[in-house]
Amino acid sequence: MGGGAGSGEGGLAGAVERKGGRAVVVDIPAPWGNADRMITTLLHVAAGGAIGAALRYLVNVGAGRMVGPGFPVGTVIVNVLGSFAMGVLVTVLARKGGNHLAPFLMTGVLGGFTTFSAFSLDALTLWERGQGGAAAIYVLGSVLLSLAGIGAGLFLARSLT
Repeated sequence: MGGGAGSGEGGLAGAVERKGGRAVVVDIPAPWGNADRMITTLLHVAAGGAIGAALRYLVNVGAGRMVGPGFPVGTVIVNVLGSFAMGVLVTVLARKGGNHLAPFLMTGVLGGFTTFSAFSLDALTLWERGQGGAAAIYVLGSVLLSLAGIGAGLFLARSLT
């Protein structure tokens, strides 16, 4: 469900952050432009992704050991923490002029930790822009299409093996 605001993957143009009661668009810099900047940005995203993926693994292992198998507690934890962290980062980066860190932190670390954070930000951004209907369609459509996708993948893999 990536590809959203702050993900640097061509989703929404920017995230909305509330500042003094008014909406402020956080302009997330695109990695396109000169080749050196793009390569540097890609390396930042890759490093952040490695960190996020390792953290997700550790949370899942820890939660599994504490709670046991049966319910994906670790996944719930990373999704909620990732969404919370995305909200914090959108605000802090907008207020402190740290948008240049967005590819590393938002796309990389949080993308590796969980893509649910970008999904949550996209939905909230649509809502805050006054596009409640679009937000509802996005949320419902994303969940249903993702479930259909995994169902289709399971069906295909099971039928071939």
